[in-house]
Amino acid sequence: MEQIHFVPLLLSEIEQYLRGLIEASPRIIAALVLILMTWVLAKLLGSLVTRLARRARLRRNLTEVLVMLTGLLVWLVGLLVAITLVFPTVTPAKALTTLGLGSLALGLAFRDVFENFLAGLLILWREPFKIGDHIAVEEKDVEGLVELITVRDSHIRRTDGQRIVVPNALLFQNPVIVRTDRDVRRTSIIVGIAYGEDVDVARSVIEDAVRCVDSVRDDVRDIQVFAQAFSESSIDFEVTWWTGSKPVDIRSSRDQVVAAIKRALDEHGIEIPFPYRTLVFKPAAPMTLAPARPEDDD
Repeated sequence: MEQIHFVPLLLSEIEQYLRGLIEASPRIIAALVLILMTWVLAKLLGSLVTRLARRARLRRNLTEVLVMLTGLLVWLVGLLVAITLVFPTVTPAKALTTLGLGSLALGLAFRDVFENFLAGLLILWREPFKIGDHIAVEEKDVEGLVELITVRDSHIRRTDGQRIVVPNALLFQNPVIVRTDRDVRRTSIIVGIAYGEDVDVARSVIEDAVRCVDSVRDDVRDIQVFAQAFSESSIDFEVTWWTGSKPVDIRSSRDQVVAAIKRALDEHGIEIPFPYRTLVFKPAAPMTLAPARPEDDD
């Protein structure tokens, strides 16, 4: 008996659902058409943003982010309107309130993710550094070549070949040294000469030797050679010059400059001293023989 009463009840429920679906079919069709129009509008606006970004010469990653944000905004508005069409009792204000509460909960749960996302947007927009720059965050022991910048993290390739994936919040909240912001960078070494050598002659020899090195950019800034200090076994000169800003440029130029200075000092007979150590020993105490004791004679 229960099965006999259950079947008509089930058929009645299905009939009500079908009747409601038929009554709501115009609204559902309108919502589907609106979603299709939203998709088309998102594509058109994305293409428009891409063209405007190219004219403004924005970097590719920033252009992709702007296209993504534009699409999200269009889809948000389109879906809200579609929901109100299908469910007339749900107003846009109620939908936005529900969405706002959900966004707040998501923001608290994924605070670090959104923090890195916003930092990535600001980095892409302000462009404090770009792909191909050599940067360093000394407080976090991060240094290398920027290979990729996304809205969440940046990929840094160290000089030893290892890749570091750095959250954008770290790069945004800490001082970042952009070593390749300019094409040239200053570097320096310390050169010591013996105390018996003429300081002015040695300075001139060192300066001429550095000026003849191809990697030295004396067209940007002049070479500087200053007597710096009295060391233990030498008078030290600080030699400063400008060369390429990449780490390999610095190492290569320093190698050439050291070799040129050594060769020039040797040719002019100027001594490059090495530390001297003088060992002084106290005079030995005189040795006296103790008198023999009587019992030793026995």
